[in-house]
Amino acid sequence: MRDIAILLIVTYGLIRTVREPVIGILLWCWIGYMNPHRLSYGFAYSMPWAFMTAAVLIPSLLFSKEPKKLPGHWLVSVWLAFVVWMCITTVFAQDFSTSAEQLDKVLKIQLVNAFMMMIMGTRERLNMLLWVIVISIGFFGLKGGIFTILGGGGSKVWGPPGSFIADNNEIGLAMLTTMPLMYYLRQQSASKWVRHALALTMLMTAFAVIGTSSRGSMIAGLTAAAFLWLRSPHKIGLGLGLLVLLPVLYLFAPSSWHERMGTIETYDQDASAMGRINAWGMAFRLASNRLTGGGFVPWTPENFAKYADVPSDVHAAHSIYFGVLGDHGWPGLILFVAIAVGSLVSVSRALKICRAAPELTWLSQMLAMVQVSLIVFLVGGSFYSLAYFDLYWNLVTIVMLGHVMARRYEAEHPELFVRKTLTGRPAPPAREERLARPGNPR
Repeated sequence: MRDIAILLIVTYGLIRTVREPVIGILLWCWIGYMNPHRLSYGFAYSMPWAFMTAAVLIPSLLFSKEPKKLPGHWLVSVWLAFVVWMCITTVFAQDFSTSAEQLDKVLKIQLVNAFMMMIMGTRERLNMLLWVIVISIGFFGLKGGIFTILGGGGSKVWGPPGSFIADNNEIGLAMLTTMPLMYYLRQQSASKWVRHALALTMLMTAFAVIGTSSRGSMIAGLTAAAFLWLRSPHKIGLGLGLLVLLPVLYLFAPSSWHERMGTIETYDQDASAMGRINAWGMAFRLASNRLTGGGFVPWTPENFAKYADVPSDVHAAHSIYFGVLGDHGWPGLILFVAIAVGSLVSVSRALKICRAAPELTWLSQMLAMVQVSLIVFLVGGSFYSLAYFDLYWNLVTIVMLGHVMARRYEAEHPELFVRKTLTGRPAPPAREERLARPGNPR
């Protein structure tokens, strides 16, 4: 039944995609996040659903009358530079065939991300995208939370097999990154039943994160709680809720979870933690010796023998930062961090515009929660290999589109943004504005 259901849903989506490329992007995201075929047991399990979606989406977008233009945001240039740099590092990779195979996967994600930049820049479409993300990953939060409660936290929660988030650590971070988006959609919903459903999903997701027994997710979870409270317009209510929920989660967690979290203080005695530090050191030395890094997947015995403190302890980086550093060298890491910092700064600038425009309350609420999601991902990602995960790049795209929408509104309603002097009178135009007037010398 699951196989047939997936077949019917994808077929319907592909038919709609022929005329509406937006549907193709949403279908791609659903397949990429939820991996519904990995929840089946028959023919659907190994079908190339993402490839089929892309095969219909690309010609649909090319021949559609949709405006196809990347947003006018400076981060687009940095993003393009990062994509080009990944291609360059692959050409000079230590293992070209392995690196090229990984580059192929990454470029597919970035291509659809580019399509997203071109045609998703409206309130309705951004909300549709957020709903797809929340439903896809929230499914595992709801399912995992129930599983954790019924099992008393004795078994681990895992993600869909063969995906970016298959491991307990990665699914934990993905669920935490999605929780602020659930909060935003709950703010926006007019239906009390939808609001209740989202609140329940957030609660179950919190229990599911406990069920992952992930130390990095605990750190990311505390980050999520803190920044959700800071960005929430209902600080008293949310604060009281967190004061009740966090102790309940702590007391509910099994002894194995407490033992696992206790190793954070004694990381130097934990083989997993020391293995990561060893891999980080290897990535640092590799990047310092090779401008382009090692190319994708440089975590080989040969590199550890040459650059690691403990050559026999071969590990992946388990860090978005050291992962990019090892893959693409210092230039790659600089571009990656520039995108992250630029996204956070862009949200802050857009929020300043939104505060002066009541009509942009929805955009303000959305960007505030997307910023929280980014912070959670960037903190938790310090311990996981998720640098190329769709969710992060989709959040960056939402930031760019939201910032452009805010700037456009500012340009269309200049009367709302008139600067005033201390006397309350409008301030004289800035020097750039005066010089731009006809007849004024430059």
